Order: sequence, then C-alpha cells, then structure tokens
Amino acid sequence: MPRAAMPAAPAMTDLFAEAYRLHLMRGVEDLLSRCGFARIAGVDEVGRGSLAGPVVAAAVVVDLRCAVPGVDDSKCLTAEERERRAALIRERALAAAVVHIPPDVIDRINILEATRLAMAQALAQLRPSPDCALVDAVVVPDQGFPCLPLIRGDAVSYAIACASILAKVERDRLMIQLHDTYPQYGFASHKGYSVPEHLEALATYGPCPIHRLTYRPVLPRLAEGAA
Repeated sequence: MPRAAMPAAPAMTDLFAEAYRLHLMRGVEDLLSRCGFARIAGVDEVGRGSLAGPVVAAAVVVDLRCAVPGVDDSKCLTAEERERRAALIRERALAAAVVHIPPDVIDRINILEATRLAMAQALAQLRPSPDCALVDAVVVPDQGFPCLPLIRGDAVSYAIACASILAKVERDRLMIQLHDTYPQYGFASHKGYSVPEHLEALATYGPCPIHRLTYRPVLPRLAEGAA
C-alpha cells in the first residue's frame, strides 16, 4: 500500500515560524497579563505626516487567546492583507474603536495634540474599557489606567499592530472617498501624503478644504497666492 502523504515541510515550517513570530509580538501583552491586567488595549494612529485629511486613531482590546495570523505593522502589509486582517481583528477583539480628528482641529491644536486627542477618544469609546493600554510612541495621560508608550510599538506589540491595521484601513477608505470629491489631487493613490504628484497638484490648484494649512509644504503656496 502507498504511504499516506506527509504534510509539505515548507508549509509546516511556515506555520511554526508564524506561531513563533506572534508569540514574540505578544511578549509585552503576556507579561502584563501575568501581572494581573485582564483587558489590554493597543492604540495607534495613521496620518500624522499627511498634508490632507484627518489623523485617525484606533484602539483595540485584544483577545490573546485567539491571535489573528499575519498581524504586523500595517506598513508591512498590502492593502488586501490589511483589509482581510482588519475584518478578523474586529471579529475577534473584545472591543474596538476608531476616531477621526479633522484638518481644521489639527491646524488649531497641532498634530501631536490632535493625535493625543484621537487616541484618548478611541480609548474612551472602548466597551468593555481596558485596564491597561499600549500606545505607539505617544504619551496619553489621564486615562484612569496605565498607558505605556512603546517606541516602534506597531512592530513589537501585537495589540498596537492590530490598532495600526484598523486605523490604516479606516483612513485609506476615507481618503478614497474624498478622492471622489477632490479628484484633482489624487488622494486615492497617495492618501494625502507629500509625494511629487500631490505637490504638483497643490502648485496647480492650491489647497482644498481638507488640506492642513499649517503644514509647511502647503503654506508656501498660500503665501504665493496672497502675494
């Protein structure tokens, strides 16, 4: 009798490699869990460096018992991978929230404070609320529970990576919608960032209502127009 087919070695190796990678990404969360924290949130933002559109923050209370395979820093994933993982993250999370802060608020209070505001509002919307939060690099004070900033958090924390994916998917969808209103700027392709085609459109058309007027690449064109 022929032998039963054995699983392909590369597939098995990939499976163990992914399980180990996720284990490493959950290191901080596992440590916090052993210290008694039951509901650990990850918080991240997308859009701080964009010349247009909102800054978007997401907060996720993760269920460490059922990690989503493939979760990583959102910048390391394709748009299709982010969409698939975002759906699974929402399905498996204990709670999730996404908040937009519009360009006029960013111009009024500055991008760092707008980022803090978005993160704080996202955390406040979580139900059940977390008893600890891991935040990508930003200090978010006065939440009533510990908020621990981690440098490059979206690369080293599973919870923050989950939040980065939700924030990126939400903001990309919004910028694609805004492209229909302001097609001359090409928001669907560059999402408002400072790429040559966007700078060229600004030079040709000037800023539109969703541009951040306090950002240096936008301001010179305002000054030229007023001259």
